[in-house]
Amino acid sequence: MSNYDNTNSGAIWPNKQKKTDKHPTHTGSINVEGVEYWVSAWVGDKTKNQPSLSFKIQKKESNQAPQAAQSAPINDDDIPF
Repeated sequence: MSNYDNTNSGAIWPNKQKKTDKHPTHTGSINVEGVEYWVSAWVGDKTKNQPSLSFKIQKKESNQAPQAAQSAPINDDDIPF
């Protein structure tokens, strides 16, 4: 077991389950003051030389995976962008 303190830190990785442009480009988790959250991130168009990044934070409940990584179908009409 590691002695590293993960409080107030997190990580995101490329989303290998991305199937449409509306799915997050990156997913991961973050710990905020001892509470674990799922993170979904969308990285903007790099060709415009303007970095763009938006996040969706979802509290982890038991061992439930983030919605974007679940095998259940996602209704893209529910996504606000």
